[in-house]
Amino acid sequence: LSAEDSLDALKKLQPSTCSVLRDGKLVDDAPASELVPGDVINLVVGDKVPADARVVELKTTTLSADEGSLTGESKTVAKTAETVEGQVPIQGKRNMVFSGTMITNGRAKAIVTSTGMTTEIGRIQKGVTEAKQDAEKTPLGQKLDEFGDQLSGIIGGICVAVWLISAPKFWAPVFGSPIRGALYYAKIAVALGVAAIPEGLPAVITLCLSLGTRRMAKRNVIVRKLPSVETLGCTSVICTDKTGTLTTNQMTAVSLIHLADNLDPKHMESALTEHPVPGVSYDPRGSVEGVDLAELTKQKGLLDLAACASLCNDARLVLRDDGGFDRVGEPTEAALKVLAEKLGAPGVEKPDSPEKACDNANAFWSSRYEKLATLEFNRDRKSMSVLVRPTDGGPNRLFVKGAPEMLLERCKYVRLPGGRTMLMTPEIKASITEKFQEMARRPLRCLATAVKEGVNMGKLGRWEGSESEADVPDMLKDPTKFANVESDLVFTGLIGIKDPARPEVADAIASCKKAGIRVIMITGDSKDTAVAISRDIGIFGQFEDITGKAFVGGDFFELSEEDQKATLKEGNIVFCRTEPRDKQRLVKMLNDLGEVAAMTGDGVNDAPALQQSAIGVAMGITGTEVAKEAADMVLADDNFATIVNAVEEGRCIYNNMQSFICFLISCNIGEIATIFIATLLGLPEPLTPLHLLWVNLVTDGPPATALGFNPPDPDAMSQKPRGRDSPIMTKWLLTRYCVTGTYVGLATVGAFLNWYVRHGVFVSELTHWGQCSTWEDFTVGAVPAAVAGAVAADPCAIFGAAARRHAQSCALATLVTMEMLKAASAISVDNSLLRVPTWKNPWLMLGIAVPSALHLGVSYLPSLGGIFGLTPLTKEDWASVLMFAAPVLIVEEILKAIGRRVKAKESEEGA
Repeated sequence: LSAEDSLDALKKLQPSTCSVLRDGKLVDDAPASELVPGDVINLVVGDKVPADARVVELKTTTLSADEGSLTGESKTVAKTAETVEGQVPIQGKRNMVFSGTMITNGRAKAIVTSTGMTTEIGRIQKGVTEAKQDAEKTPLGQKLDEFGDQLSGIIGGICVAVWLISAPKFWAPVFGSPIRGALYYAKIAVALGVAAIPEGLPAVITLCLSLGTRRMAKRNVIVRKLPSVETLGCTSVICTDKTGTLTTNQMTAVSLIHLADNLDPKHMESALTEHPVPGVSYDPRGSVEGVDLAELTKQKGLLDLAACASLCNDARLVLRDDGGFDRVGEPTEAALKVLAEKLGAPGVEKPDSPEKACDNANAFWSSRYEKLATLEFNRDRKSMSVLVRPTDGGPNRLFVKGAPEMLLERCKYVRLPGGRTMLMTPEIKASITEKFQEMARRPLRCLATAVKEGVNMGKLGRWEGSESEADVPDMLKDPTKFANVESDLVFTGLIGIKDPARPEVADAIASCKKAGIRVIMITGDSKDTAVAISRDIGIFGQFEDITGKAFVGGDFFELSEEDQKATLKEGNIVFCRTEPRDKQRLVKMLNDLGEVAAMTGDGVNDAPALQQSAIGVAMGITGTEVAKEAADMVLADDNFATIVNAVEEGRCIYNNMQSFICFLISCNIGEIATIFIATLLGLPEPLTPLHLLWVNLVTDGPPATALGFNPPDPDAMSQKPRGRDSPIMTKWLLTRYCVTGTYVGLATVGAFLNWYVRHGVFVSELTHWGQCSTWEDFTVGAVPAAVAGAVAADPCAIFGAAARRHAQSCALATLVTMEMLKAASAISVDNSLLRVPTWKNPWLMLGIAVPSALHLGVSYLPSLGGIFGLTPLTKEDWASVLMFAAPVLIVEEILKAIGRRVKAKESEEGA
């Protein structure tokens, strides 16, 4: 169903009409479905591209498209009509526009190259369909199927075996005929089957998964497919995007560099001063380290840098309803707006109000200067500028920002913070060049700022602006002359910008490492950027050799198949400049290696990989509808740390399911042992089928359900993920619960025998009770008043149904008490009650109290007691019950201690 929903969402991305050339004329509302390769289409701002097409002519200076849905990257892509050489990924196809993407700037003419399923988005549709065909059951589903088959076979075998073992007793005199004897033991075999089948298991599993979805929702994880809740618990690899998941997706200025006021061209060692800029978001509050707002008035060079950051800019900051900050406009320009606010403005106090913080210093610069013209960015000169006029009079100025390697060549002067202007010497240029190259290696996106003023402005220094196109100077209309306008500049500084890592991600990565979960970053960014972020957050160590761990483009797939598998089996990995289809190929390979991979994604291009992975995780904020429909769960906050929290919750849910499954099965093993031991010893039935059904449905159900609320084990995230093939009931757990179940059976039978022994019947007589009518001089001791008359008339009546119900009441009370004690112990599979006490789960306390009260009700209320064949217990009876039931806690604690040692040994062997 999710694959069909994803395909429906993909269809919504396709425009229904387009502008196409027909018979030499432009038809604006032509059906997009009728396009064929070779058609000429017209594209303008706001159009959805109707097919994959080659740009052949730009009708404006620039053309940009938002390809985030295909590439996963948030930056718009500048397009060109020039030829692109060689094999390049989608990000590098600058002369192509793709179906379903949006034109964000400019106008162009293009020739259709692909339509329908042959387009890039069509290939994604095909990938979603193929991934759906490869889908398989979750690890839990597979193991429950196996477990159910095994349980059915075992139960059937035991029932038949018990009936056959009892065959010699069919001829006992008490039955009157072999047929009646056979029917009696057939009833016991049926009781055994009732005891063995955990009737409440399906309902409890569904309820536990549902509770897990509720808890996950509180941790910002919205579950779309119920079984995926448990699958998270065995996640061994997390394949994650970088932008917005590991990082904030909020470009942030983190470094400000200017020339030193005491600059000496002969000693360039300390020519530049760098100021760290705290912050990881669009929050404009804060300051720049080392910059004193009170002294800013005296620092003309810094003021020019601040003015450039604020004015050479079309973005603006806004306050969201939730109190956070966001941008309107390009991310890089928003980062400059934030920097301008952190630098502050001369004579303007920083506000306390978040609303005013969005536009405090920026409002100051807007009031000081009037924009006359904007020289838009283009790829040739890699810069943009604004021509401004001071509102208090004076000549016009030109503020410029751009790529340092290009802008520096057009700078003739440098400005020191104090305002002194000097010639740009080769030594100063070399020092600045070395600095921005070093910044690029961190890596930071580096921008240079500059200003042009005074006599160098020429005619533009006196131009007053005009709304009439005819009055605008030619140099402001012709993009080929923009570089000449942006010449003879005064260099004012460098700004380092990056999409910073989320503050909580480093701890989340450390938790993954501790939990044995590997992290694979898959990004469209450059290798330097990806590796730097990886080192920042702990995917790689600061000085770790990344040879064979970081791959660009298709380099990984050029390796031999053996090398690819060997690489994917160990350690954290980074893939850069990846194609959309690469994600799906990686997920398939991880699945083949037996890994349980969680894959994050937000774009249309991620849908096949999300569908293919064991757990597809879509982004709730930036994710497309296509990605969300293909995913198993959605992150409400797009945060990697939330995935790790979800994994912890998944492990907790699995542990809880294992707790209640093992609890139910161990209870059933105890019931089986009771019937089996009684049959082997030749005793009267200690429990009736109705008693066993009561235990399974009423007294076992509520505690098992309450175990679904167990808190996470303290060591849940310090253990390696369980394997895809790991059984729910391991060999050790089966052994453990067979031991516990055997004790439960012995104790229940012991309580049954003890009642008879206390009333004068020897064990040897009980084991041959069917021969009672042939015994001579058989007598019994004091018996309950309700059966005294019958026993006095016939001592063998003590084995009859009326007297037996007293012994069965003791046996059933012992069994119920032990199961309540075992439920209290089951709050953790391996941890001692001293470390994880029962009251850590209040629901479990209630789940024990309610069945206990119900059982007391059916024991002590005559109307109910008659239905269930029970009688009230005396003080002696309760003493007997506690004597046999209480030791089960000691048995459980001993077995837990052994279990911890077994698990520790397995971990050491695995390491």
